[in-house]
Amino acid sequence: MTRNQIIIAGAGPVGTFVAFCLAEQGIDVLVLESAEHCETDMRASTFHPPTLSYLDQLGLAKPLIAQGLKAPIFQYRIRSSEEVLEFNLGELSDRLEFPFRLQCEQYKFARMLAEKLEEHPHAEILFNHKVLEVSQNNVGTSVEVNTPDGIRTYKGSYLIGADGANSIVRRQLGIDFSGFTYKEKFLTLSTKESVENYFNDLAYVNYVSDPKDWFVLLKAPSAWRILVPIENNMKDADIVSNKNIHSVFQRVLGESKKVETIHRTIYRVHQRVVDKMMHQRILLIGDSAHLNNPLGGLGMNSGLHDAWNLSQKLGLIINHKHSKDLLGQFDRQRRAVMNDFIQRQTIKNKKMIEESGETNFQSQWDEMRIIQADKTKRKEYMLEQSMTNSLQREKDIE
Repeated sequence: MTRNQIIIAGAGPVGTFVAFCLAEQGIDVLVLESAEHCETDMRASTFHPPTLSYLDQLGLAKPLIAQGLKAPIFQYRIRSSEEVLEFNLGELSDRLEFPFRLQCEQYKFARMLAEKLEEHPHAEILFNHKVLEVSQNNVGTSVEVNTPDGIRTYKGSYLIGADGANSIVRRQLGIDFSGFTYKEKFLTLSTKESVENYFNDLAYVNYVSDPKDWFVLLKAPSAWRILVPIENNMKDADIVSNKNIHSVFQRVLGESKKVETIHRTIYRVHQRVVDKMMHQRILLIGDSAHLNNPLGGLGMNSGLHDAWNLSQKLGLIINHKHSKDLLGQFDRQRRAVMNDFIQRQTIKNKKMIEESGETNFQSQWDEMRIIQADKTKRKEYMLEQSMTNSLQREKDIE
C-alpha cells in the first residue's frame, strides 16, 4: 500500500496533461495506465488556440508546434457545386495569441508529456496498471490496481478519472452518462496519398457537405486523415476490407486509383455528458465525463480545458488552503460549457455537413453564407469555433 497526493487514471492526452499541470505546482501525482505505453490513437489531431495558450504557460506550446502543422484556415465545402466557404483565424490576430489550429497527432502530445512526467520529481507514471476498484472517505481515495506484480492498493487525497469513454472510474461511481449514440459508425482512414492534388486549394482542415457522402479531410504531419460515416448494418470486417476502403476513396477522391492506408479505425460516436463531474474526492474529466462527435475538433480540447480548470483549483486547495467548494465550481463551469456550447455546436456542425448546401434548398448553409460574407459575424463565428468564447463563458460562472 502506497500513498500519493493525487492519483490519475489514464495516460492519454488529458490524463498526462492534468498530471503535468499538478506536478508543476509541486503536487505529487501518480498516473496509472492499463496499456503498456501511450496509445498511438490517430483519432484526435486538432489543438485549438486557447489550448495552445494554456500549453504555452507550461512551456509546452513551442515543442508541440514544432511537431505539427499550423492551420489558420478551415473550409466548408459543398460537394455538388464545389462551393467553398473559407474561414481564416489569422483575422483574429488581435484577439488570439495563437491565431491558428495546430494539426498534430494526439499521441505525440501524450508521449511528450509522459516523458516529462517520468523525469519529474513530483510525478510517477506506471504502465500495465489497470484500475479495478475505487473508493473514498472523508480524507482520501483508495484505488485497487492490477499490476504486473499482482493486486496493489494505492491511496491518495484525490482521484481523477481520465480513463476515456469506457471509464472504469465512472462505472465504479455508478453514475448516469446522459445523451445518445449516433446510428451510424464512423470510419477514420490515414493515408500518405497527396489528397490535396484531388481538390482545388484544399486547406489542412476541411468539412465536405453532402447528404449521402459527407466526409472530413484533415492534414496531420504524418498523413492525411479522412473521416466518413458508415451504415450501421455493415459488419466491421467488411468496413475495413480492401474492397470497401477502395470504394470510400473512389467516392472521396473521384478516381478509381488504389490508395494505400497506414491506419484504419472504426468507432461509434456519442453525445453524452455525465450528470456530475465532481463526486467528493473523485473527479471526472475528458472522455470519461463527456463525449461528442468529432466535427469541429472540440472533443480532446474540451478534455484539456477540463484538466486546466481542475488543476488550477486543486492547486489553490492543496497549496493555498482554499475551500474545497472550488471543486463544485469546477463541476458547474465545465458541465455548463459542455452542455451549453460543445454539445450544441457539435450537433449543429454534423447537421450542416449532412445537408446538400444547394442554393434552392433551405438549410444551415444559408446562415453560414451570411456569416462568412460579413466580417463581424465571421469573426464572432471563429471565436465560437476556436473555443475562445466558451472559455470566457466558463469564467463567468460562479
